[in-house]
Amino acid sequence: MGHDHHTSDAAHGTVKQYTIGFIVSVLLTIVPFYMAMNPENFGRGATLAVIGITAIAQVLVQLIFFLHMNSSAEQRWNVIAFIYTILTIAVLLIGSVWVMNYLHFNMML
Repeated sequence: MGHDHHTSDAAHGTVKQYTIGFIVSVLLTIVPFYMAMNPENFGRGATLAVIGITAIAQVLVQLIFFLHMNSSAEQRWNVIAFIYTILTIAVLLIGSVWVMNYLHFNMML
């Protein structure tokens, strides 16, 4: 009568995976924070580059270690939904910047 919905361990992480994800997340937070708090030691460009790179890495770590997104068959729809969301956000951002640039150009005439 009762089904055990937790028969596969594919959707759940182990303590080791969560610990690794936590440590990597903390490091990816500390490094750009340190650089931002000590601007005299690092150039502005280097700080911005590190913040951008660690932000992308942080998203990937969260998706892999905590949300368990991978290329398995069980996660296929989640990955497709995530890619669709990213593409939608990109279209909105790029389109908005393009429209604002076009309006700015025409306002200067």
